[in-house]
Amino acid sequence: MFGSEALDLARIQFAFTISFHILFPAITIGLASYLAVLEGLWLKTREDVYRDLYHFWSKIFAVNFGMGVVSGLVMSYQFGTNWSRFSDFAGAVTGPLLTYEVLTAFFLEAGFLGVMLFGWNRVGRKLHFFSTVMVAVGTLISTFWILSSNSWMQTPQGFEIIDGRVIPTDWFAIVFNPSFPYRLTHMAIAAFVATAFFVGSSAAWHLLRGRDTPAVRKMLSMAMWMALIVAPIQAVVGDFHGLNTLKHQPAKIAAMEGHWENVGDEPTPLILFGIPDMKEERTKYAVKIPYLGSLILTHSLDKQVPALKEFKPEDRPNSTIVFWSFRIMVALGMLMILTGLWSLWLRKRGTLYQSRPFLYLTLWMGPSGLVAILAGWFTTEVGRQPWVVYGLMRTADASSNHSVAQMSITLALFVVVYFVLFGAGLGYMMRLVRKGPKAYVDHVPQGGPGQKRTPARPLSAAIEGVDDGDNVDALGKGN
Repeated sequence: MFGSEALDLARIQFAFTISFHILFPAITIGLASYLAVLEGLWLKTREDVYRDLYHFWSKIFAVNFGMGVVSGLVMSYQFGTNWSRFSDFAGAVTGPLLTYEVLTAFFLEAGFLGVMLFGWNRVGRKLHFFSTVMVAVGTLISTFWILSSNSWMQTPQGFEIIDGRVIPTDWFAIVFNPSFPYRLTHMAIAAFVATAFFVGSSAAWHLLRGRDTPAVRKMLSMAMWMALIVAPIQAVVGDFHGLNTLKHQPAKIAAMEGHWENVGDEPTPLILFGIPDMKEERTKYAVKIPYLGSLILTHSLDKQVPALKEFKPEDRPNSTIVFWSFRIMVALGMLMILTGLWSLWLRKRGTLYQSRPFLYLTLWMGPSGLVAILAGWFTTEVGRQPWVVYGLMRTADASSNHSVAQMSITLALFVVVYFVLFGAGLGYMMRLVRKGPKAYVDHVPQGGPGQKRTPARPLSAAIEGVDDGDNVDALGKGN
């Protein structure tokens, strides 16, 4: 068995790459549905503001989609390079699930993406709208299969272990494993909320700089309606998800709560603040609220929550990380709900677009959804430890036999390349956001494939129109 330091580096490398990757699919999921809504509203009302917003956000979608595809490819390779023992053990389950994602979602998106990005003046309005809807559906189908695979690792069922390998026996049980419905709903809603605050923050930025246009107002209005409706729903879904986790992964719940031991038959308190210490087996500086832990986690005032000391030390997740990542997620979720409620109050007063304190809050809340997603994933994945497949295979037994030097070099390369490549991509995307929506003017496409300025790849949809003064259509042609 190789040294634990190499294992730690392999885990850090995967955490680093997935942390970059998950940001892009989250915005892709939300923006794809947002674009479908915008085009549908334009077809129904023929109001120019919806068409202008569609073309503005389709450029940002193109950049984000491209970066999501590139970052996702790296993770697939890591299953074979850094986690070959896991692939050998559970590949009969995870391999087909990821294949289904490619055969259904990715092919659906790829088939209609070109029409969506470049077909505004080349196909009929209904066909173009259908293409936009299909891309949006494809992103949700992709979420379905990815979450099914990951949820099976959290709550595995529908299999036998033969000769040290997982053999599927019931694919329905594998796909619809116990945690899957809650985790799928939680992640999909998180993507919509994150996109809502991304769009709302963009609108707030323009309004604070005096760019008070109908399109910018519509951006803020739609984003705040989404936040007002969906953020509270996310809190309810999170509660159901917590109950499911308590049933199937009680050690994770104990780590999230920093709860080390129960006292007699006393209900479990809620620890608002503290510093869990894994060595001393206690949570330092704990600020507790009696009974509230039992009420939130079991919906009862007399039931107890399992404590960390009920599990062997080697079976305990790192409570220090999970405790705080969970609280970051919850705190941001509460801020999102409050922001949505504040927007409703301002809307009734007729000052939604003029309140500078609110606009500054909305601006700074822009990345809150993405940060909450990262915090939630850290809670989920670190809370599953020390298991890579819960109860079946430990993470220490799942990684490839690489040296510390090999893992150190590859991790350093990943950090440098990711920050350069995706940093440039994010910077370019922010330039598009700062440009803001403009009135769209229809153009008759001229020339055929191979002609100058004819788009040939998804990012081409966003290449034109960054410089001020350009009026750009979805075909990437300046006016």
